[in-house]
Amino acid sequence: MFIAVIGGNRCSETQAAIAEEVGRELALRGVTLVCGGLGGVMQASCKGVISAGGTTIGILPGDDAADANEYVSIPIVTGLGYARNSIVVKSARAVIAIDGEYGTLSEIAYAMQYGVPVVGLDTWSLSKQGKSVQDITLATDAKDAVDKAIELAVKRGI
Repeated sequence: MFIAVIGGNRCSETQAAIAEEVGRELALRGVTLVCGGLGGVMQASCKGVISAGGTTIGILPGDDAADANEYVSIPIVTGLGYARNSIVVKSARAVIAIDGEYGTLSEIAYAMQYGVPVVGLDTWSLSKQGKSVQDITLATDAKDAVDKAIELAVKRGI
């Protein structure tokens, strides 16, 4: 099972610790992590996966595999810039969003367009026409996020 972890290329130490724990929890359950392959939340989640003996895939925006963070097991270069966000999401059965900037928001939007469930930890909230949209499943901590992502991925059945 592939689950994506998305979030900013820069993040606080607190968010990095959460992302690392998410990665560790994914690996302990035999899940392969897919991410954008760069720094911040992506690097921290990859570090967590590797620390627990798992595998990470980094879908990189540029043309050089050397741009991947040191914890990416399988770097995939795309040369697509932010358009690679669509590939990150389409490669996963569920997405866990941690914090994030506009690139993360675009990945959340792609996930919703494609019917990929999104679990959120301290990330974007959505509204439409002034009313809250509850399309992001909220999680209370790393373990809860992973539990919910796996459950939603299994329900999705792809």
